[in-house]
Amino acid sequence: MESLLTITDLTGQDLSILIVIVVIAGIVRGFSGFALSALVMATAILILPPVELIPVCWWLEMTASLLMARGGWQEADRGVVWGLVIGSTIGVPLGLALTTTLPVGTTKTIALVVIVALAAVQLAKVRMTFLATNPGLYLSGVTAGIVTGLASVGGMVVALYVLSQDAPARKMRAALVLFLFISALTSMITFLIYGVMDGQAVARGLTLALPTAAGVFIGQRLFIPRYEPYYRPFCLTLLISLATFGLFRVQLS
Repeated sequence: MESLLTITDLTGQDLSILIVIVVIAGIVRGFSGFALSALVMATAILILPPVELIPVCWWLEMTASLLMARGGWQEADRGVVWGLVIGSTIGVPLGLALTTTLPVGTTKTIALVVIVALAAVQLAKVRMTFLATNPGLYLSGVTAGIVTGLASVGGMVVALYVLSQDAPARKMRAALVLFLFISALTSMITFLIYGVMDGQAVARGLTLALPTAAGVFIGQRLFIPRYEPYYRPFCLTLLISLATFGLFRVQLS
């Protein structure tokens, strides 16, 4: 245990809190198809800065995506997913450039504000019809990449894109799962170039991958089709509450 704390550079208390956070976030991801990184960022940001959380979230998203990718391939619109991935690949370096150059306090505030804003827009069911076009597809991808580099919440932008198409909830869930899986592969290159995916990030990510997988497995078992309309409002309300609390803590610290 002592060696684990050493390679992750975490205290026992911080590691325990992070494990609880990723299990809960994994459960939410398992039945909703999104919000894993957003929930982790909204809560764990009080322990680690965004620049250290973003590469950790990469491992968590990859773990969840590997467990859920099969359904994504079967139900998602692959043409749309690839368009989003191309845009995201362009956007991630832009967001990461801001994260690695701005002060830690500023990046925390930006990350939490982005989470609150995206969750609020989705909860209000605002349909941005201009997104349901080819330019809107790539604009959504680039925006998703930027906020991935800022706060690892690109999936929430993709959710807004799918919402603009008035797609069925199951199709949206599948597109989100597949996008997060493929975009994670392209994001890794950018993380390596910027040096944020170092040995410490890998150690933290691998340590938290197992409890994340357990959470996703539980969440998948909790997914009941007749309750599907209630999953997104619940997740979004939870996100807004946690991120708002985090904002108060950051401003007071």
